[in-house]
Amino acid sequence: MARKVKMIRIPADPPSRDAGKTFQLTEMSAAQSEKWALRALGAIANSGMEIPEDVMRLGMGALVAVGFKGLLTMQFDEAEPLLDEMMDCIVIVPDPKNPGVVRPVDDEDIEDVTTRLTLRSEVFELHTGFSPAGFLSKLGTSAKQTPVTSDLPTSPKPSATPSPADGQP
Repeated sequence: MARKVKMIRIPADPPSRDAGKTFQLTEMSAAQSEKWALRALGAIANSGMEIPEDVMRLGMGALVAVGFKGLLTMQFDEAEPLLDEMMDCIVIVPDPKNPGVVRPVDDEDIEDVTTRLTLRSEVFELHTGFSPAGFLSKLGTSAKQTPVTSDLPTSPKPSATPSPADGQP
C-alpha cells in the first residue's frame, strides 16, 4: 500500500496572502514516522510531562493520547528539527491545473504564518488521523455555545428608597 497523500488548497476566507495556493502532503515512511514520534515524545517527557510507558509504545498514536498540549510543552530547540521535518512532508503545486508538477516548499512560497500552522496541522492529521486544528475549532465552538451563567449579581439591585449617599435625606 502506498503512503497517504493529501492535497490542500488554502481558502480565500479568511483572507490570506496564500489564498489559492495548493500544497501536496505526503506521509512519512513508517520508520521515519516512528523515529519522529519517539523524538517528539522524548522532548515532551523532557519538558516534565509524565508519559506512561505503555503509551510510549504507540508511536504517532501516542501523540494523540498525550494530547496536543504535550507538543506545546517542548523546548523550542527540541521542537525546531521536528517542525522542520514536518515541512519536509510538504511540496507546493505551482500550477493547480497541473497537479503532477510539484517542487519543495521554500521560505518564499508561504507568506502567512497561519498557512504554515494549517499545513503542520494537516501533516499531523495525515499521520495520526487526529486534527489539532479541528480539535481547537471544536473547542472554540463549544466554548461559544456554552452559556455563561452565574448566580452572582453583576450589579446591586436598585433600592426602592434613595439612600443618604444619593444626596437624598
